[in-house]
Amino acid sequence: MANKNVWDPDWDISDEIAQQLIYSQFPQLSSHTVQRLGHGWDNTVFLVGGKYVFRFPRRGLAVDLIHLEGKLLPKLDGLLTLPYPKPLFYGKGTSEYPCPFLGYSYVKGSFPQKLADEQRARSAKKLGQFLRRLHSFPVQIARENGAPEDHRKLMDIPARKEKMQVFLSRLGNQMEERERAALADYFKQLSTDPVRERNVFSHGDLHFKNVLVDEQGEVSGIIDWGDMSVGHAAGDLSIGYSFLPPRARHAFFAEYGEVDEDTKRLARMMAIYIPMLVWLQAIDDGDKRLAQEAKGTIARALTDEEFHDR
Repeated sequence: MANKNVWDPDWDISDEIAQQLIYSQFPQLSSHTVQRLGHGWDNTVFLVGGKYVFRFPRRGLAVDLIHLEGKLLPKLDGLLTLPYPKPLFYGKGTSEYPCPFLGYSYVKGSFPQKLADEQRARSAKKLGQFLRRLHSFPVQIARENGAPEDHRKLMDIPARKEKMQVFLSRLGNQMEERERAALADYFKQLSTDPVRERNVFSHGDLHFKNVLVDEQGEVSGIIDWGDMSVGHAAGDLSIGYSFLPPRARHAFFAEYGEVDEDTKRLARMMAIYIPMLVWLQAIDDGDKRLAQEAKGTIARALTDEEFHDR
């Protein structure tokens, strides 16, 4: 049967085979424990000895993403202002598991859950500075090393608006009436006018599942770089709406640099689109915690500063 959801795996890997592959190809790690951390859409993830993270593709398209990370991430060394996984171990597929896999330095932190607005706001300048530096990376070098061009068709607002309305029909019974009304009102007002191109080298998938925070709730690292691409800056700038409370957005954009209103329109749309998809996956996986976080992210992205204290 064909996969029905974009997050459904083409294959998976057992803990035993993952350990066997890591130990056999990297004997220097054979004294380290191998612990499954979980999976995303594209990869199954293992923590090795508390020092390294190994990612094994679970979908065919993720193989190219692993190759891309292996080539491009080392070129960001010294540029970025937040920790990120650095490729260290390049694994090869075998008869037990058909794909290449990659081991990285471990970035400390936890996923942002139930953070207070005050905690989130403290990361505004950090995130703005991080994206300003990331988006300064030469686009030509990114292209020469395989970064795809607008592979998600980010600027096709009419198509995304139509998809979000379908998502809403599937999520409707998970919402209170006021929440459904808020999204419906947003869709009604969302302009589908074209957005001017603003191509940069970008992370490409910057949402709450790919952000780590420290014990104080401040951003401590950015993970999962498989969707690196050349595309509109709004894709990454969506973090200003999805992660930050409304009152912290001015500091975020001030640190990043001038951003026009069309870019902000596209950024907010992506800050709603992605967590709607994450919410659908969470329902499919029976993950109530993730569903609640996605729901809260959408509410935050919909809120403007003037309404925040009402």
